[in-house]
Amino acid sequence: MQTFQIESTKNDALQSALMQRINQKTKPLGALGRLEALALQLGLIQNTEQPALQQQTMLVFAGDHGIVAEGVSPYPQAVTAQMVLNFLNGGAAINVFARQHGFHLHVVDSGVNAIFEPHPMLMDAKLGMGTLSFLHQPAMTAEKCTQAIARGAEIARDAIAQGCNVLALGEMGIGNTSSASCLMSVLCGLPLHQCVGRGTGLSDKGLDHKLAVLTTALQTHHVDRKNPLQVLAVFGGFEVAMMVGALLAGAESRATLLIDGFIATSALLVAAKLYPQVLDYCVFAHCSDENGHSKMLEHLKVQPLLHLSLRLGEGTGAVLAYPLLQSAVAFLNEMASFESAGVSEKSQ
Repeated sequence: MQTFQIESTKNDALQSALMQRINQKTKPLGALGRLEALALQLGLIQNTEQPALQQQTMLVFAGDHGIVAEGVSPYPQAVTAQMVLNFLNGGAAINVFARQHGFHLHVVDSGVNAIFEPHPMLMDAKLGMGTLSFLHQPAMTAEKCTQAIARGAEIARDAIAQGCNVLALGEMGIGNTSSASCLMSVLCGLPLHQCVGRGTGLSDKGLDHKLAVLTTALQTHHVDRKNPLQVLAVFGGFEVAMMVGALLAGAESRATLLIDGFIATSALLVAAKLYPQVLDYCVFAHCSDENGHSKMLEHLKVQPLLHLSLRLGEGTGAVLAYPLLQSAVAFLNEMASFESAGVSEKSQ
């Protein structure tokens, strides 16, 4: 795998200057709560006292998963391709929210089991017609995994080269909660039952079957949790691996990374095991209702901005959280200080 040069955002002098600016605004100390921490983080990411958000971009990575053949999803694999067409036609939730919040939206065919006609919104990065069933064999070869990471990195770098400094990642792939659950169980060292959820709406019987299939899969493969690339190749999806590359390239370019729900966070989990400093660049948008997401966030020792009981994916939660970034930047850059407003400060 290519190497990434990801710097820590730690900068004591800049942090002190930013906190001075935040604390001098016309408000009691800490009165804007999480927005203050967010303003500080954005300033450190951009290495400036006056951060600005530019050309916010949503990349939705789509790929199919061979594990679907084992009956782990209530929806057929064909839904992945159907939803990609829905994205391209502008009809999905992510289209609605991206339009509302001014996101540049691109859909990346990472490995959907279908052939699409060219479309201005569609990026063809297909690495195959879906992964193999990891019940029986690794989902992809080590070489394919490396290629996926490299392609994701290239796509992110292209977006940043065009002026983007806020990168949000979404996904579409029937069966990808199974992939994410196995990645989480291995990399977080957690029992599988704490990681497996209903996905797109499994019944109790379906959930029991999914857990049984994934338990067998974990017992079949002897992976080293200290080797995140091996774990990703065995249990991942093409879209998940491309998100890993996009996250690492985004951090390398000092972009703010808006992290969505369960699947996107599983990609970030892999990225953070490879390069822990990537976490400096991540804003965790929300806590999904998918079982396991809250525990994944706890493992990463991070706090999400929103709790809206979302479990759709597509990057919807990331886009919905974006106005909070705008507000953090706005108060830091536009709010008066005690001195400029002629307001008396607290005396004790």
